[in-house]
Amino acid sequence: MTTQILFIVWRESVEALLVIGILNAWITHNAAYSAGRRYLWGGVLAGLAVAIVLAYGLLEASAVMSGESLEYFQAALVLIAAGLIVQMVFWMRKHGRQLKRELQQGVESAAESGRWWTVTILAAIAVAREGSETVVFLYGMFAAGPAVSTWTVVGASAAGFALALLTYGVLQLGGRVLSWRLFFSVTEAMLLLLACALFTTGIGDLASLGLIPYMDPVWDTSFILDDMSRFGGIVASLTGYRAMPDPATVTVWVVFWGGVALLFARAKRVNKAGEAAPATAATQ
Repeated sequence: MTTQILFIVWRESVEALLVIGILNAWITHNAAYSAGRRYLWGGVLAGLAVAIVLAYGLLEASAVMSGESLEYFQAALVLIAAGLIVQMVFWMRKHGRQLKRELQQGVESAAESGRWWTVTILAAIAVAREGSETVVFLYGMFAAGPAVSTWTVVGASAAGFALALLTYGVLQLGGRVLSWRLFFSVTEAMLLLLACALFTTGIGDLASLGLIPYMDPVWDTSFILDDMSRFGGIVASLTGYRAMPDPATVTVWVVFWGGVALLFARAKRVNKAGEAAPATAATQ
């Protein structure tokens, strides 16, 4: 669980730092518009406030529920978290290349028109999006895994944010040590594995509620890696691995990875079509 918390906070914080860094860099390089920086940080604070309110709302909702209703709520949040992770991966694949240009155009337009509140909105949306995703992901993991202490959560989150600051600093070196492309390629694979783990756990929760029948295991690989062992448990929590999966679990894996493969194929076709359009227009 600690590893999951650290990874999610690290990855989401780097994305938020990327957006804030792009906006701040433009303001820094255009000294005449330095007044816009307070609007930028106002947006950051507003985004954090949205994430905090969401976290409070989820905790309060959990507090007023008990028994089977709480189990249904938590199972739903686990599945929602899995879906959001997949959505985030493909959103970044679609918008990542144009993100810097779009943000710079937005802040430049705000500076020229004097409507700095648009920078506040840009920053608030970015931070609120990453912060809200972090809240939902973490809640989903808490619902899916064993109970952890408050200090464990705080410590892992702080370590994740510190690692994000370090990673962002390394990425700013311009690819000499670590490139943005490599960072996103590796972390998107890790995120998809984590989404599969949450999806698998969520379906298991539905089975425990009697909505999906339990059946005999399809195979047994516990002699290679037992998911009840310490190391096997870490692998299971990060990837969805099960040593003795039943047919429902195997179906989950096939549906999940089959769906991801289809989304990758669709994204590839869209990218090719987008690259071909300018070339076609240029020849006309």
